[in-house]
Amino acid sequence: MKFTAQQIADILEGDVVGNPNATVTKLSKIEEGTTGSLTFLSNPKYQNFASTTDATIIIVNKNFESDQEIKATLIKVEDAYKAFSKLLEYYNQVKLMKSGIEQPSIISDDVTYGENLYLGSFSYVGKNVTIGNNVKIYPNSFIGDNVTIGDNCVFFAGVKIYSETEIGSNCILHSGAIIGSDGFGYAPLEDGTYSKIPQIGNVIIEDDVEIGACTTIDRATLGSTIIRKGVKLDNQIQIAHNVEIGENTVIASQTGIAGSSKVGKNCMIGGQVGIIGHLTIGNNVKIQAQSGIAKNLKDGETVQGTPAFNYSDFAKSYVHFRNLPKIVSEIEDIKKIPINKK
Repeated sequence: MKFTAQQIADILEGDVVGNPNATVTKLSKIEEGTTGSLTFLSNPKYQNFASTTDATIIIVNKNFESDQEIKATLIKVEDAYKAFSKLLEYYNQVKLMKSGIEQPSIISDDVTYGENLYLGSFSYVGKNVTIGNNVKIYPNSFIGDNVTIGDNCVFFAGVKIYSETEIGSNCILHSGAIIGSDGFGYAPLEDGTYSKIPQIGNVIIEDDVEIGACTTIDRATLGSTIIRKGVKLDNQIQIAHNVEIGENTVIASQTGIAGSSKVGKNCMIGGQVGIIGHLTIGNNVKIQAQSGIAKNLKDGETVQGTPAFNYSDFAKSYVHFRNLPKIVSEIEDIKKIPINKK
């Protein structure tokens, strides 16, 4: 996409200083700017780059002045940082402005969909699927039978949605996300083999949820695996069958939550956390990275470690963990001191 300095200034309600017809096709950091790129300057530490960058256009604050020659065209705004963020949002919206059903793709006859659907090539939409307005489904995606999708959802390339899944509005699923795969359920037999337990539940994802690349959410054995409104999941997370994640909880990558555990509202869970099955995690809980959770946690707890315990206790204990060789050596020295017996 190509934009002129004047077009950008109109979007940002800014003033052009320089060539209003200067054009850009990409974004860059100011220190890495190249011809045809747009950048911004808000931090005074980077002001010297304004005169050395090869960027074509720089967004700056209105009070910006320089005693060095600047070859780039400037766009002066009230707040350069906020203006650049606004521009990124606008750019992303324009980039996602796609509609129509590309070929080859397969969409069943009984599918119901709203306005401005985009279905990328090599995608499949199964029977009795309902899709809302302004939904974007990128190429190589799979939507199984009896799936419901709300308005304004974006599914990036390669997303797989198994049958019976219910997805709310304003959800974003990144490439490789798999929703509704079978839960890990097997019954051991006398001969040492395992019999698969049918997984006949579904997954429910409420509004305003974002799910990272290659994250998997298993369908329930019975009932539903539920991701509540506003949840944000990073890449490469495993959510097992019958798990429930409360509203506005955020979870970092490589975390795994075992079957039937319930996580409360507004929790913050770091990367590589493991939570065993059938636990209850309260509201507003913070779990530090690489912690192992083997017991229920109350509202507002902050924990770390494996098995995890109170964060402040962990921090104090870690000082001793680090000094263990020294402490052991001192104990050994004390043991060598002769004891005078009367």
